[in-house]
Amino acid sequence: MSFLDLPPIIERMLLVSDKISDLNFSVGQQPQVEVNGKLTSVQPLGLQKLTPYQTEVIAMTLLEGHPDAAARLAHTGSADLSYSLPTHIRFRVNIFQQRGSYSIVMRVIPTEVPTLDLLNLPAHLGEIAGLRNGLVLVTGPTGAGKTSTLAAIIDRINSEYHYHIITLEDPIEFLHSHRRSTINQREIGSDAKDFPSALRAALRQAPKVILVGEMRDYETTEIALEAAETGHLVLSTLHTIDASKTVDRIIGLYPKNEEPVIRTRLAQTFRYILSQRLIPRADGQGRVAALEILKSTPRTREYLQNGESEGKTLLDAMRDGKFEGMQDFDSVIKDFIQRKVVSLEDGLAFATNQNNLLLTLKGVTAQDDFLRAETATTPPPQRAHSGAHMLDLT
Repeated sequence: MSFLDLPPIIERMLLVSDKISDLNFSVGQQPQVEVNGKLTSVQPLGLQKLTPYQTEVIAMTLLEGHPDAAARLAHTGSADLSYSLPTHIRFRVNIFQQRGSYSIVMRVIPTEVPTLDLLNLPAHLGEIAGLRNGLVLVTGPTGAGKTSTLAAIIDRINSEYHYHIITLEDPIEFLHSHRRSTINQREIGSDAKDFPSALRAALRQAPKVILVGEMRDYETTEIALEAAETGHLVLSTLHTIDASKTVDRIIGLYPKNEEPVIRTRLAQTFRYILSQRLIPRADGQGRVAALEILKSTPRTREYLQNGESEGKTLLDAMRDGKFEGMQDFDSVIKDFIQRKVVSLEDGLAFATNQNNLLLTLKGVTAQDDFLRAETATTPPPQRAHSGAHMLDLT
């Protein structure tokens, strides 16, 4: 396999389905595509199980023109970069070493910037675009759609406000065009050394909105908080499983003796924490996003500042905050299961508390059975007979 063979191999792999999220090249496996969360082996152009030499050739081909990524791979054992086919299909690429060879995962980046409507996200999240300052976090595991959600929020701002927006990404995924706003997108590694230095520089570039690809460490988090405190709207991501764990992660970055101060700062600056999980649809047609929403309200700010206690948790606030635009994972998943959007098995697998959700579902089912039994045994009410045939709706 020569260096020039990679684009047609990738194009053949993409023909398998229009719902491919990732391409996977690993030694000892055939090339694989991930469709709706499941890996499937393919044989593009007759490729069988890959050898260490073949995955190295693929890695070196992808690294062409990315000397900084190549250096990171040599020094740290992994590297992130972007890659484009001549057909303009783009990928977020991670190359990493394992057992002395290279493996490659290529995330397919949609060509069009998504909208909140296209992602089927709650309509009231459009309010985020109108925020003047503060911190908005989108969290979840890898592949949960965090980047897509942030891109949709940036797109809404871009279409409604005349702002200067700076994005700091590793690598750049969605390409935004200038609309009402002016958007400058900087890629870590090629346009900037790292997140902290790029974020410091951004504060001198007069942005209204700053997107930070990920708050990975104390330094990035501290500068992001400072930016949110000084009148900027800061959007970022964290690899945490829910809203409460996100708060714990940020507080845990600071020394223990600073916890009261960071709690106060975070309570004052956060506006939304959105946590996402992608669950396979029951009809097999892709995946649906379950979204947990924590919003800044007097109650959530109090719990965040003072710490959680029995009956006063962020989860309690989200469960009680439906009319304020909040929701928790298990309530969303319960609704999905009842509407048969997702199967019971998949819904429970992605729930925060499987036992509680199952008991809740059983309680609802038992109540429905009771009501059906009552209806069946209760005689219909007597109606006056007008002489015409009447339709009994009981």
